[in-house]
Amino acid sequence: MVLALDGQGLITIDGTEYPLKAGDTIVMPANIPHAVFATGQFKMLLMVLFPENR
Repeated sequence: MVLALDGQGLITIDGTEYPLKAGDTIVMPANIPHAVFATGQFKMLLMVLFPENR
């Protein structure tokens, strides 16, 4: 999951583009092609969650 902290960016997930601005979040599913582009000044927080195997 990406949380845009400041500025603007562009997330591409499986060929679809999603513009992000400060405060926006987006989930990038596992095993799906993705990319992150800064369209100007851009700060983001990337959170990676791994399922617990029991």
